[in-house]
Amino acid sequence: MKFSESWLRTFVNPPCSSDELAHALTMAGIEVENIQPVASIFDKVVVAEVLTVEKHPTADRLKVCSVMIGKAEDPLQIVCGASNVSTGVKVPCALVGANLPGFVIKKAKLRGIESSGMLCSAKELGIGDAADGLLLLPENAPVGLDFRSYYGLEDKVFTLSLTPNRADCLGVLGIAREVSAITAADLHSFEISSVPNEINDTLEVRVVAVEASPLYCGRIMRGINLDVITPLWISQRLERSGIRSINPVVDITNYVLLETGQPMHAFNLAKIAGAIQVRYALPQENMQLLNGSRIELTSDMLLIADDQKPLALAGIMGGLDNGVVQGTTDIFLESAFFNPTAISNKSFQLGFSSDSAYRFERGVDFANTRNVLERATYLIKTICGGKVGPITEVKHLLPQRSSINVRIGRIKRVLGIDINNQQISDYFKRLGFGFSVKGDIFNVTPPTYRFDLKIEEDFIEELARIYGYDHIPTDFPRANMAMLPISEEKNSPVEIKKLLVTRDYQEVINYAFVDVDWEIDFVANSKPVTLKNPIANQMSVMRSTLIGGLISNLQFNLNRKQARVRLFEVGCCFIRDEESDCKQIDMVAGLSYGDVVLEQWGISARDVDFYDVKADIEVLYSNQEIHFKKFSHPALHPGKSAQIYIHDKSIGWLGELHPRWQKKYGLQKNTIIFEISLESLILKSLSVAKEISKFPPIRRDIAVIVDNEVSVDSLLVGMYAEKPAIVLDISLFDIYRGKGMETTKKSLAFRVLLQDTEKTLTDEEADFAVISLVKILENKFCAILRN
Repeated sequence: MKFSESWLRTFVNPPCSSDELAHALTMAGIEVENIQPVASIFDKVVVAEVLTVEKHPTADRLKVCSVMIGKAEDPLQIVCGASNVSTGVKVPCALVGANLPGFVIKKAKLRGIESSGMLCSAKELGIGDAADGLLLLPENAPVGLDFRSYYGLEDKVFTLSLTPNRADCLGVLGIAREVSAITAADLHSFEISSVPNEINDTLEVRVVAVEASPLYCGRIMRGINLDVITPLWISQRLERSGIRSINPVVDITNYVLLETGQPMHAFNLAKIAGAIQVRYALPQENMQLLNGSRIELTSDMLLIADDQKPLALAGIMGGLDNGVVQGTTDIFLESAFFNPTAISNKSFQLGFSSDSAYRFERGVDFANTRNVLERATYLIKTICGGKVGPITEVKHLLPQRSSINVRIGRIKRVLGIDINNQQISDYFKRLGFGFSVKGDIFNVTPPTYRFDLKIEEDFIEELARIYGYDHIPTDFPRANMAMLPISEEKNSPVEIKKLLVTRDYQEVINYAFVDVDWEIDFVANSKPVTLKNPIANQMSVMRSTLIGGLISNLQFNLNRKQARVRLFEVGCCFIRDEESDCKQIDMVAGLSYGDVVLEQWGISARDVDFYDVKADIEVLYSNQEIHFKKFSHPALHPGKSAQIYIHDKSIGWLGELHPRWQKKYGLQKNTIIFEISLESLILKSLSVAKEISKFPPIRRDIAVIVDNEVSVDSLLVGMYAEKPAIVLDISLFDIYRGKGMETTKKSLAFRVLLQDTEKTLTDEEADFAVISLVKILENKFCAILRN
């Protein structure tokens, strides 16, 4: 939102400088993004009148002008090359010694003719881009007056960065209300009175979409004259707000929009066939807008139409065919309130926005709709003439302004300061709020132009703004603090992350929005949780696994010549189940690629494998007993994958990435990945002290032959479940398949350590314990003791 400071000060003129005014607005939540002078610094430029124009005797493109500047030196002789210089025009004239942007005016001879000054274009004065001729001034411009003063060039342009909730400040009058409330300066608004009707001509207005357009006003004006020039005070204010002048009627509707925040539109009456209709678009309708684009209309687009065709995209932009152009004499002037929900999101859908759409989708003052029409009518009649018809108004159910109770105690609790009843009453009056007081409760009704005030805290925020945020003392919080107990039976996510870092992994954080292909590839999930409005095509679903992000991170690192990559992520996954369409679970996933350790002279290089990462997982669960079982998973190599269990509950999986995905994602070496439940890592068992034996251990080896399908883990679990008390440890140290062994069999060798805390074991005791283990293997797993 851009506006002229001088325009604002016609409504409210607080005794403060431009910078002080900008600071006051910013501290009240209306951020002033920029303040810029309307013109560069220059001097000795006056309003001049060209008396005579003669051709230069030796130059075809130059003219010798006699110029009156209203001083004793009159008339001056000035040589000018502008094509639009002529007798009687009034233009800015830079006198000898004038400092213009980039150069100084000196008395000079041009092709032998003396020139005592320069007639100026807007570009030469630094107030415009047009350089095709002199800046022509109105006929009533006073000759001899300082040009900066006449053209209002001591003015400044304020640029505001408004938050979406402050639609009431999208007009100079709304900003003036804010300044008046903030500074307590008097507000001087313009008076609006009904313009007398001179003709009885009307158009029937049929509002079909009553919820989208609960208020529609319009009137006919005939016999207007578009040949008049838009007054300088209007065109200047438009220009300084970033809007170019088009013709008087369009300029006035734009001016009223900037002045009041209420968008308007003027239709060429001759192009309207029948009644005005406010309706939604019909199938296969299209129209060409004022910006030249032709659009296909959809059923959710609100239109202003006649009996035959669409005339305008309601609240957004008018149609090209019925615009007010040179030669138009009769118009239909429109002022309406469109429901923000009917306009919202249309700019995004169309790919462009407009000043009208920007305001309507945030909400405009529906109580001022008719008054704004009267204001525009008055300006058009005053400037362009014409005859005025009666207003046609169609009104339905408008938004209700519900009153809210604001408690004094709540104000103190939220703001931390004491504001007495008189101050609160004064602030609400300055803000234009209606209210009544009963005890310690203010019953406040927001004005029709404030759509952002809905709950008690909104009104408390308004009080804080007017009181002044910078006047609220800064107090450090004082509270009794105590250390919270930390359970020894739980791991925090931070501890888990630290443990993975000690295992040489690096943490990554990825979006929970992922490519649908990742879900299909890595978990065969054909029905992931889909986003209705994704931020990108490749981020259209919610992840049900962390693996896709890690693979993407791996590709990123490999593309940057990182040959060894070890990554992990702790994050949320989203799955569908019988209880919910979107259930959130926390997972830990890791990836290892390349050499098992960094390249060095002391260890031979080798690629990381399944068992290296299995060891990392066992460290994570060092205080729990976990088991690995053969497992099939869409992301994993069918012979190099395992499911992880605690007791009989699956808590995750581990394996080598399937060769199909290795090839698809351009991975040259084996990639080991795992994913486990964060919940399974949180609980931990406390260590229990045991007596350390001072007697030497005894080692015995057991070699058995079993079927290939029998897992080592099942054998270990079986032996540990029924082992004698003196058996300290059982571990596998050899597997053999090959010569002398049936193809369906394998040989397993276990190391058994035996030890007692009270005495040295005898050979008989050790042998008896080993025999009991062998019997467990023979009875439960059909193992054959190997000689």
